[in-house]
Amino acid sequence: MWAALGLIVFYFALQVVSGTLIVLLIGIAEGFTHVLQGTANLHAVLRTVPAMPAITAIFTLMVSASLTLLMAYRKWPRLWSMALPPGLGFVLPARPLYFVLAIAAGLAAPVLGGLLTQLLAHGHKVSQDIQQLGGQTSSGLRIPLMLTVTSVGPLVEELLFRGVLLSALMQRWRVGQAAAISSLAFALVHLPGLQWQWYALPDLLLLALALGWLRLRSGSIWPSVLAHGVNNLLAVAAWFVAVNLPG
Repeated sequence: MWAALGLIVFYFALQVVSGTLIVLLIGIAEGFTHVLQGTANLHAVLRTVPAMPAITAIFTLMVSASLTLLMAYRKWPRLWSMALPPGLGFVLPARPLYFVLAIAAGLAAPVLGGLLTQLLAHGHKVSQDIQQLGGQTSSGLRIPLMLTVTSVGPLVEELLFRGVLLSALMQRWRVGQAAAISSLAFALVHLPGLQWQWYALPDLLLLALALGWLRLRSGSIWPSVLAHGVNNLLAVAAWFVAVNLPG
């Protein structure tokens, strides 16, 4: 249990550290450029750093995900090929039908959850960091950002919450309780990205429960990864549309 929680903390802490590092590196590079041009100015340097949010996000996610996956594999190498908990489920599902169900769940969860969120929000605007990031991203970087958000992010988060954490919880509690706790943990860690808007919790919980069901019923983590990726793809598509609307 402690190893599972530690790995989750490690992943999100690594995002902060790697994000800070890339911002510093960009700042140093920009400052060096200004020095060479004879126009070194701290305010000018700081203004150029936020102009690279997509590169920062991609770098942060790739580094933190790679190191987390590597650490998990080194810690539990035999569990990766086991279908059901305590295994991590990196095997094909029992039936290909679960891939179809995964796509359906990935499409349905954000629609139903979005309606529920809007109902609870009572007219308040619901925004995400990904929407703001999309609006600041140049057209040339949107495709790499989209691919990262819809593939790398879901893979490592499913490993953490529907793989490692769910398996650890099932050693102590019943399946339903373990699924509920892991789903709540998943929802809570995403609240900062939703600017702490509590009314987004039911949407996240609905998605997490669907992902947990897919993981346990299919005997594989891949359907939940697929559903998670489809869900993220809809979010990405939403900000693609939003940033291209007139005005």
